[in-house]
Amino acid sequence: MTETTAEVRTGRVEFTGGRQEMLGILLRGYALMIPTIGLYRFWQATWKRRFYWQNTVIDGEPIEYTGTASQLLFGFFFAVAFFLPIYIAFFVLSMQDVDYLLIGYAVVACVVWYLMGYAIYRARDFRLSRTLWRGIRFDLRGNAFVYGLRRFFWSIPNILTLGLVYPWMGSSLWRYRWSHTWYGDRKFEIAGNWKTIAGPYYSAYFLNMLAIGATVGWITTTKDFLLVGTAIVPGPIGLALCAACVLVLSFSLAFYRTRVASGMLSTVSIGDAKLSVKLGTGALFGLFVVYVLAVTALLIVLALTALIALGGVFAAAAAGGQEPDVDAILSLFSSGTTNVVLLILAYLVILGAFGMLAELILSFGWWKMLARGSTVSNPDSLRTVQATAEDQALVGQGLADALNVGAY
Repeated sequence: MTETTAEVRTGRVEFTGGRQEMLGILLRGYALMIPTIGLYRFWQATWKRRFYWQNTVIDGEPIEYTGTASQLLFGFFFAVAFFLPIYIAFFVLSMQDVDYLLIGYAVVACVVWYLMGYAIYRARDFRLSRTLWRGIRFDLRGNAFVYGLRRFFWSIPNILTLGLVYPWMGSSLWRYRWSHTWYGDRKFEIAGNWKTIAGPYYSAYFLNMLAIGATVGWITTTKDFLLVGTAIVPGPIGLALCAACVLVLSFSLAFYRTRVASGMLSTVSIGDAKLSVKLGTGALFGLFVVYVLAVTALLIVLALTALIALGGVFAAAAAGGQEPDVDAILSLFSSGTTNVVLLILAYLVILGAFGMLAELILSFGWWKMLARGSTVSNPDSLRTVQATAEDQALVGQGLADALNVGAY
């Protein structure tokens, strides 16, 4: 092998995990949520990360995740204490005049929106600081406060222009994240800019505007709708057009996400090693279709289960010599304690079921696509990277968990 050949060697990225193993992790996690009052979710998140990390193999070497559930738990407790003043502010605002109430809510909303950006960056920092490859740790430097401000101030023109400046906003955030990412003592670079995002974004944006505009125009000009009480329900053709809008949205979202991820990530490099990512729009759109079908099937199963349960209650009432009417059924749920218990159980079951579908179909599928669509050119240049110490100052990612952002 010549020196030139060695320099251009390409390392493969593979994903070896299976959905059955992920299903086992999810079933165990959701089964232990109730007896642990939801606290087991931090252990579940840790197991999920270890599953994804250790099954992602880059150039023959798997990634390693060293984070622990206790770190996530402590971070969450910190976030609860952090949000206590915000909860108190909401309580105080609820007792004010309407004018002060609206201003106060606007201020709190701005603070929360800023904190979401801050939390996203801190969560990424925590994950990277607990991620190793070939025994060398990743890291995220930069400043979460700065990232939060950058995201916040970019959001203002983005809202005012109805999203038209998003390619500039998106590229700014991409570049800040990656230009402050390190592998050992070596820094990542990213060459992608707003042009990389603009093409897919504007294609998806205007395609959806055209589809929605055509649908609304048809319904309003042809009066293709029905009044059900005070609600307006589209007619047959209108419903078909609405369904078409959902398909257009799903396909354009798949097109945007795969094209932007492929384009931006393919400009990422670390020294002489360069990343290349190729993702297919059809594959991601297929995941969306499977997810919608699975959710529809789940809703049907839940509805049938509820009908069977009510039928059983009616049958039991009839067998006991009681009149199986609606009032008798409602009287069974007159207890406040019964209502609370049933609502909590129903909420947990439904939340768990939808969460499992999203994880098994969308999250698992996207990770697998991303891993298997990636290659690294000249991976041997990374063998000279020197290890750096773990960032011990980071304790979990409590804000991201509390705000439900960036906490993969």
